Amino acid sequence: MTIVRAQKTPDRTPPLSETSILGWMQKNLFSSFFNSILTIITLYIVYITVSGIYIWGIADATFVAENRRECYNNSLTGACWAGVIDWFDNIFYGRYPREEIWRVNFGGLLLVLWMAPLWISKVKGKIFIGISVILFYPFLAGYLFSGGEKGLFMQVMVSGAIIAFIANMLNVLTSRIKGQSLSKFLISLFRQSNASDKSQRNLILGVLVISFAAVFFWQTGWSLEGVVWTKWGGMFLTLVISGVGIAASMPLGVFLALGRQSKLPVVKVLSTSFIEVFRSVPLITVLFMATTMFPLFMPEGFVLNKLVQVILAIILFNACYMAENVRAGLQAIPKGQSEGAHTIGLSYWGTMGLIIMPQALKHMIPNIVGNFIGLLKNTTLVSIIGLFDILGMLRSISKDAPWIGLHKEPLIFGAIIFFIVCFSMSKYSRHLEVKLSAGNKH
Repeated sequence: MTIVRAQKTPDRTPPLSETSILGWMQKNLFSSFFNSILTIITLYIVYITVSGIYIWGIADATFVAENRRECYNNSLTGACWAGVIDWFDNIFYGRYPREEIWRVNFGGLLLVLWMAPLWISKVKGKIFIGISVILFYPFLAGYLFSGGEKGLFMQVMVSGAIIAFIANMLNVLTSRIKGQSLSKFLISLFRQSNASDKSQRNLILGVLVISFAAVFFWQTGWSLEGVVWTKWGGMFLTLVISGVGIAASMPLGVFLALGRQSKLPVVKVLSTSFIEVFRSVPLITVLFMATTMFPLFMPEGFVLNKLVQVILAIILFNACYMAENVRAGLQAIPKGQSEGAHTIGLSYWGTMGLIIMPQALKHMIPNIVGNFIGLLKNTTLVSIIGLFDILGMLRSISKDAPWIGLHKEPLIFGAIIFFIVCFSMSKYSRHLEVKLSAGNKH
């Protein structure tokens, strides 16, 4: 029997991608005479805009100069980026001592390493990683940035932060290599796998106590040179204020939202009043009130510096907006969820923590991230009350003798930085929505 094989004719059609692009352009850009005219006009506007920015910002720009006069001598129409480059350290670190900048960089590196396991697969106990960052990292970073003598409370919290960070790193290793959390690995290491739960808890507690004691006595022997908060500034100060504000306002907003929905009249009235008062006034008013009114409510002899007052004001202000976002997410959950949780014996807090809140947070991701982005941008208002955040440092460039009158370039540079940070937060929130199946998958 003879098998006849059909000859394959050559495919003369253009690649699928090219066909798709041409079809999309014809359908969306050149589907009619009017749409074609609009497309051509829009492309022309984009062309002249991009070419103008390129000529001003790159082709005719000056990147190396001692002062603004040299920029003019080089080009009268181009940008003077030399002033921004000259103030680069100030833009990011403010007036922080240059020989101590490593402390800021080290603190940022610690945060990245601490939170990196949240995005590593097969790592156990990620919720405890997030909790440890919120509870301990601010104290460790605060001492790194400010230095000085450590009181007993600060020594305890710094020791706890060091233990939490080391445990986090070891947990990553045991999770990736052994497929076990650090606690399970320690239990198997000491051959207590068949022991009672109480014995296993005592073993973990004993390891923590011994480790804490060793770290506590070790860290009492070292100290860092003090850096007053007035020298903090630039992007560093902006990230400190917004970071603490984001970390603290989220849990506070959750409690305020639960308080507003509480069946206890006193709790509901207090929570509602607190939320409505702070949401009814602009942030700049809250900042001015915080710097003038907070000291009046403090005990005699207890002094809060302006930076702490500003951070507290931003936390309270943002927590009220966060509470409304959380309340909206809670209302989106059907009542059947809570009723079903009660039927299986869960308490109120068990229902909220295990059933309602995880579902509500998925729906709230866009609003929460939008709130965080707004908080990051609103921190620029602290420059009005005398703190030299990134906006304050950018505005100071134009008052520096060699760069007097240099306004556009610093502000454009600051806008680019904010765009990169905010756009990254927005894209990650979208990724998180898809990952948690809270958004639409395409």
